[in-house]
Amino acid sequence: MSDPYEGTARAEIAVIGGSGFYELLESAERVKVDTPYGAPSDAVSVGTVGGRRVAFLPRHGSHHELPPHRINYRANMWALRSLGVRQVLAPCAVGSLRTSLGPGSVVLPDQLVDRTTARVQTYFDQGATHVSFADPYCAAGRAAVLKAAGEASVEVQDGGVMVVVEGPRFSTRAESQWYASAGWSVINMTGHPEAVLARELALCYTSLALVTDYDAGVERGEGVSQDEVFRVFAANVERLKDLVLRTVPVLDRDRACACAAALDGMDLPFELP
Repeated sequence: MSDPYEGTARAEIAVIGGSGFYELLESAERVKVDTPYGAPSDAVSVGTVGGRRVAFLPRHGSHHELPPHRINYRANMWALRSLGVRQVLAPCAVGSLRTSLGPGSVVLPDQLVDRTTARVQTYFDQGATHVSFADPYCAAGRAAVLKAAGEASVEVQDGGVMVVVEGPRFSTRAESQWYASAGWSVINMTGHPEAVLARELALCYTSLALVTDYDAGVERGEGVSQDEVFRVFAANVERLKDLVLRTVPVLDRDRACACAAALDGMDLPFELP
C-alpha cells in the first residue's frame, strides 16, 4: 500500500503545542491527516529544525477552540505516527503545587497521576493488551531536554509529579491542598491521556511544563484565573520555544530506549500506521 504522506510531509519528531503555543515552524507545509478516530485538532505543520524533520500540532486547535476535555487525543497521536513521528515533545502550561516552583519555572516531570474522569484513554478496545506505564515519560527524551537546557544555561526542575485533572474548571482549594499533600508537583489538564496513547503507539513522549501560577490551595488570594495563566505563558513562551528547538537536534536518532519496544510481543487489535 502506498504511503499517502510520503515525501516532504514525513517527520520523525513532533511537537504538540498547548496554551499560547500555536505555531513553531517557519516555512512549514500544512498537512491534513485522516485517522480512524476522526480528525486531529488541526492540520499538522511539517518543517525542518536542526536537520531533523519536525511536525507541529496545536493541541487546542489554531484558535484555541478545543477545551481540554474535547481534544481528540487518539486522533492527534495516530495522525502524528501516520506521518512517521516516533518522538514527541509536549510543552504545556501547569499550575504549581509547591511554593518552590513559582510562575515562570520550567519543570521536566518524571511521573504522572491521572485524575481525569471522562476521556477515552486507550486504543486497546479489544483483547487483553496491557502496556507498561510505570515510567510515563521517555528517559532519553528527558536527557535530551536536560542537555539542551544545560548548553543554553536554562534552569529546569529535573523531575516532579504532574497530576492531570478533567477540567475545564480549576481546582478548589481543598482539592489543590490534597494534591500538594500527596507530594505532587504541578497540575495540568492535557497530559493524560496524551502520554499513555503515545506509549500505546510505541512513541517516545517527553513533557516540558511551564508553571503559569500557584494552584488555588498553595497561597492565599483569589485563586487561579484564566487571564493570569495566559499572561504568564505569553511572557515565557519564547523561552520555552527556544528550549524545544534546542532539544530537537539532540534527540537520540536510534531510539535506544524502552519506549520503542513497548509493544514487543503483543498481539495488537489494530495495525500500526
